[in-house]
Amino acid sequence: MVIRQVGEEGPPRGDRFVYQGFDIDAGTGTVRCRYSTDTDDFTEVFTFSPDGGWDRPEVRAAARILFLAAGVSYYKTTAARIIDLGPAGMSKIEERFLRAYYFHGLGEYAFKNRLDLSDIEFSGDLRDPSPGRYRSVSRRPLIPFGGGIDSIVTTELMAPYSTDAALFIVNRRNDRFSAIEAPAAVTGLPIVRAERELDPKVLAPTSRTGYLNGHVPVTGVLSAAAVLAAVLGGRDAVVMSNEWSASSPTVIRDGTPVNHQWSKSEEFETLFREVVSESLGDGLQYFSRLRSFSELKIAEIFSSLERYHHTFRSCNRAFALKPQDRYEKWCGECDKCCFIDLILAPFIEPEALREVFSGTEPLDRVELLDRFRTLVGTMPDSKPFECVGDQRECIAAVKLAVKNPRRKGQRVLEAIDNELGEPATGVEELLRPIGRNFVPDTYASATEVV
Repeated sequence: MVIRQVGEEGPPRGDRFVYQGFDIDAGTGTVRCRYSTDTDDFTEVFTFSPDGGWDRPEVRAAARILFLAAGVSYYKTTAARIIDLGPAGMSKIEERFLRAYYFHGLGEYAFKNRLDLSDIEFSGDLRDPSPGRYRSVSRRPLIPFGGGIDSIVTTELMAPYSTDAALFIVNRRNDRFSAIEAPAAVTGLPIVRAERELDPKVLAPTSRTGYLNGHVPVTGVLSAAAVLAAVLGGRDAVVMSNEWSASSPTVIRDGTPVNHQWSKSEEFETLFREVVSESLGDGLQYFSRLRSFSELKIAEIFSSLERYHHTFRSCNRAFALKPQDRYEKWCGECDKCCFIDLILAPFIEPEALREVFSGTEPLDRVELLDRFRTLVGTMPDSKPFECVGDQRECIAAVKLAVKNPRRKGQRVLEAIDNELGEPATGVEELLRPIGRNFVPDTYASATEVV
């Protein structure tokens, strides 16, 4: 882990960011979320199924959660010092969530833009929401699905507990990613879909708009969208696929952890669960099925799910904004490709992984040695700002994989192993449950969770 100090003073910041309100159109199943900065107005539109009883108070309560979460994409244009909830107001629980969501969820954005967001002030009347009364049908989980090993493993682990599970996928209008659709089809589960339309102004080149730009806690927005979709569908759980190491910081900035994956962390899960509970009561559970699992354990489970091995894809280039820029196979060289190859290497034979990566494993490519070094922490500027495991998991993967005789002569793996030196400690611990989780008994007994 790299520890860094704040550098020169950052760019000018805006004065005020305002939550203007949200509107529901039951006829079209849309939620329009409106925000403003000192100079611009923004509208983000989410579209769900028009079915589901949009006039119910619990639907509006869930839409409000989405309204609160989605604002972060527009706040980042100016990094205003005041966030004004306007007529929406906020409860004490919502304020606690929003303070962490903006400070930690925008930690990478602040780090890269040389901003200190610790001085954000929240303005708005404190509200005392009426207790949530959402009622659902048991064992009808909704599983947000991204096509990678994590959400695939979650889907398979949930299978014994429900015959009425569904996947949840969010796309732009008239746009679907083959990297998600192909493994989703393998699950055989129905898909609940939503569309998300960002305000076009935030997609324009920053050279033209003058906006600040950077990473936002997108999993937080997608979590809120999943909550609304679950309420519309009468489902009892939103089941995430966020692992134990998603809580690990990417860097430390002046003593404060900066985590690219903060909205996948246990801290986010805890705070977001409080917001959901306050707004909807106990009729909807939000939890990660993989919270107690390391990426190493998830990889071990995935290795046995061979029917997915030719369809799963986590490569960054599969998710380019423009369809013409998307790769229809693994690029084999980005940080995500290197990490997935490494974490699966102890459990899947090199010949099979070469098939996954179109003939050549990233571990076969000496020119990628430095990328692997950043994953295990043997060179500066580790770890990458990506959704990858922490260094302990990557080191353990090296130490396990190098024992395989079929990997003898794999120069990248052997070079990293030599640089790491002594055998890693705690490898077996990473293959057992770690820490707490929020999986309810409805979906797993205590022994099955662990």
